[in-house]
Amino acid sequence: RPLLTERKQLSSHQFHYPDWSAPLHHSHTTIKELIMRVILLLACLIATVSAFGTSSFTGSSVAGASNGSSLSMMRHRKKIARLGKPADQRKALLRALTTEVIRHGRIKTTHTRAKAVRKHVDHMIQLGKRGDLHARRQAMGWIYDKDLVHSLFEAAPERYADREGGYTRVLRTMPRQGDNAKMAVIELV
Repeated sequence: RPLLTERKQLSSHQFHYPDWSAPLHHSHTTIKELIMRVILLLACLIATVSAFGTSSFTGSSVAGASNGSSLSMMRHRKKIARLGKPADQRKALLRALTTEVIRHGRIKTTHTRAKAVRKHVDHMIQLGKRGDLHARRQAMGWIYDKDLVHSLFEAAPERYADREGGYTRVLRTMPRQGDNAKMAVIELV
């Protein structure tokens, strides 16, 4: 068991913090210590920012992969109109609009939806012109009404025999009253 004087000696060998209020010009060792501490502080800040800071891809904060979040990038050259809906709702909307355009010949909807559904209506008419069993089953998988598919496959070859594409026309109309959305009429040619 050490004596009391030995305990005081042990406590005197503890780490000595530099006096920051003292002038720095008298010793090179304190300047070196200061530079090393600043470099260490900057390295810690850079490591923290790179781990939890902002991403250069999106500008939003990026958490680690352990949280299950993923890095999302900008959708350059992705031409599909997302229509503000998830994929399943978007597909159901486009199927319903395609069915109604083929059933009624013309419908009024927003301009963005009309441009999005035009591709699907043209494809269904192209399938109707082809007329084989595989084309009929593909049309059955998209159009909701089975009888409408049969009438499309009967009428499309004669009606669009001289036309190789562009079976629909999108005409702009007046904006919608409530929210001033751009409206359009999509019709079969």
